[in-house]
Amino acid sequence: MLTKERRDLIVAYINEKNAVTVAELMTEFDASAATIRRDLSALHDEKRIIKVFGGATSLTSSDVNTFEPSVSLKASMHVDEKDAISKYAATLINDDDFVYIDSGTTTLEMIKYITNTKAKYITNGIVHAKRLLEHGLNTMIIGGRCKQSTEAIIGPDCIEGISKYHFSKAFMGTNGISINAGYTTPDVDEALVKAEAIKHTYISYVLADHSKFGLISSVTFADISACCIITDRSPGKNYTAKTVIKIVNSQND
Repeated sequence: MLTKERRDLIVAYINEKNAVTVAELMTEFDASAATIRRDLSALHDEKRIIKVFGGATSLTSSDVNTFEPSVSLKASMHVDEKDAISKYAATLINDDDFVYIDSGTTTLEMIKYITNTKAKYITNGIVHAKRLLEHGLNTMIIGGRCKQSTEAIIGPDCIEGISKYHFSKAFMGTNGISINAGYTTPDVDEALVKAEAIKHTYISYVLADHSKFGLISSVTFADISACCIITDRSPGKNYTAKTVIKIVNSQND
């Protein structure tokens, strides 16, 4: 495991646990005490965790995130990882599927890889619907209120519309993934829409790069076991014990 990858996973693990010991991290990441202590010192200097005697704690400010990045900012982050995740997700669509595609930058990236013209698609993403149509796909869009910052359709009308359907597969976005808090987002209206879509879907997939693990936003929209996760790095044993996780990366192409 590369140093950067291990340190990213250590941050996610500490954010999930809030407080950990060096011995616990040695077991989780199969690393020596010296390696773990170097990692904690570096992460403390980078202000990603707080190093304490015998271990580390999470930053108080990272416990609950209420910030919603703009679509353009999210689209510029972890581009290669999102590309690999979305490319794999598109291969899961079969001819007889009725597919729900959630708003979000990774789910939007997924559309360029969809080749199945026999499946039917429905979305609450404004740009997503346009992109689906451009690819000649059988497309529906849910009605409701438009949220400017995420270019998503939300609100009571959107939830009522979703409640009338039964999807075979849903591809969802998320702001954070936590074992205890589940899948979270900062906006209660978007959370309600996501929860309704998952409720009416046979198999739901969350598309999330490694940076989402250990993060908690204000509102939970599903328990961690409610969805399968498609991501680019293993988040660790605690997560893989709770739900199905598919690991993909650019080298798998």
